[in-house]
Amino acid sequence: MKRIDAVIRPSQLEEVKLRVTALGVTGLTVSEVRGFGRQKGHTETYRGSEYTVDFLPKIFVSIAVVEELVDPVVDAILEGARTGVIGDGKIFVTSLHEVIRIRTGERGPGAI
Repeated sequence: MKRIDAVIRPSQLEEVKLRVTALGVTGLTVSEVRGFGRQKGHTETYRGSEYTVDFLPKIFVSIAVVEELVDPVVDAILEGARTGVIGDGKIFVTSLHEVIRIRTGERGPGAI
């Protein structure tokens, strides 16, 4: 089992969701986050004063999948989130030692 975490543009969330659910992914967790990387930030003007916006709004998507779905889900996220412009985001894939469904106590891939 693996956990796939992706930091993407807010505008690309719906496209990513459509692509991963088409693969049979039955659940994902989404959080609104703020961060910066190579995109840095930008300056804005408010009432005549310039200020720097360092942290930009992003979406953090987390998906737990069985081993066989890792590559297709990563590819779906890449296709759905890519705009070709700096700031498209990152994908992180990590191993899951165990998954437990709280309601039933079920463990392992069936709990996903």
